Amino acid sequence: MTTLKPTRLFFLDAVRAFAILMMLQGHFIDSLLQPIYRDKTNAIYNTWEYFRGITAPTFFTITGLVFVYLLLRAKSKNEDRFRIKKGFNRGLLLISIGYALRFSFISLFQGKINMYFIVVDVLQCIGLSLILLIGFYLLTRKKETLFAIIMLLLGCIIFVTEPLYRTLHIESLPKFIANYITKENGSVFTMIPWFGYVCFGAYIAVLFHKFGQKYRYKQFKIFGFLSIGLILIFWSSPILVYLSELFNIQLFYDSAHYNYLFSRLGNVLVIFGIFYTFEQFLKQAIITKIGQKTLSIYVIHFIIIYGSFTGIGLKHFFYRSLTPIQAIIGAIIFMIVVCIISFHYAKTNKYIYNKIRLLYDKLIKKDTV
Repeated sequence: MTTLKPTRLFFLDAVRAFAILMMLQGHFIDSLLQPIYRDKTNAIYNTWEYFRGITAPTFFTITGLVFVYLLLRAKSKNEDRFRIKKGFNRGLLLISIGYALRFSFISLFQGKINMYFIVVDVLQCIGLSLILLIGFYLLTRKKETLFAIIMLLLGCIIFVTEPLYRTLHIESLPKFIANYITKENGSVFTMIPWFGYVCFGAYIAVLFHKFGQKYRYKQFKIFGFLSIGLILIFWSSPILVYLSELFNIQLFYDSAHYNYLFSRLGNVLVIFGIFYTFEQFLKQAIITKIGQKTLSIYVIHFIIIYGSFTGIGLKHFFYRSLTPIQAIIGAIIFMIVVCIISFHYAKTNKYIYNKIRLLYDKLIKKDTV
């Protein structure tokens, strides 16, 4: 069968752009909207909250998909060692940026360190996820199918066992490590269950690498995204209940009755299917350019809203004080401003990486003098 020359998956840039824009407006509105308007009985608020909940699963799934897809492409050219080294360094860098964004220099100037900065957020989870993917890849380097099977099974296990670690309490580990596993110390994201989405993304990447560049497969992949996505959204809970009854395993039943992980994965797959359908219209669109600057946008928005480094941000002045109209207009302006700053100062995500690497190199040279 005729194959195409490997090309960039433009629809993933568009999906990343969608996710980062949803994150921008989500963080803005969630931080600044007055509590009185957070009405669970309001259809508009519920719809907003539902779609906001898709953002993180999308980011984590794309993380696994893009990284493993590029790694497998590099392997086919015998260049995977460079990709592994680059991925490992990027993972460490993301972890470092994640901690830096919550570090309070004002407290440091006052002679104390606010240890809240060791809580784990999305960047630390993504960074560690990249490192873990590299580990699994090295263990199964010559067996791509085995790697895919491990990723699929690990993703399913992490999701199904969520009731076991939902309220996990850890005393024996230092908080710095425990924060990657439990939210009891204030972590926003933890490796479980979020690494599960990365695993599913990695599994999809193997399928794309095997079949993604062949003619007539695009329609099949779109159908697969949409159909499996809808099954996960509407029928994953009944399937888990059926498995619970079939094998008499209570864990399946418990997972079915708090099933946000599989259903959110279904949302992600449907989004993939929709954007993949219209990929030909997205190759030169500005939305794909936004999707190539997600790290820059994330860092900039974090500084503006939460006041990273200085402690002074929008949250400091307008915390939960806006009406819905003010919040909506403000969110639109906020998204535009952040994107403009990102486009003007950071041509791609590489800008952020290169600047931090430059600072790192300077520090190393000082230490060796």
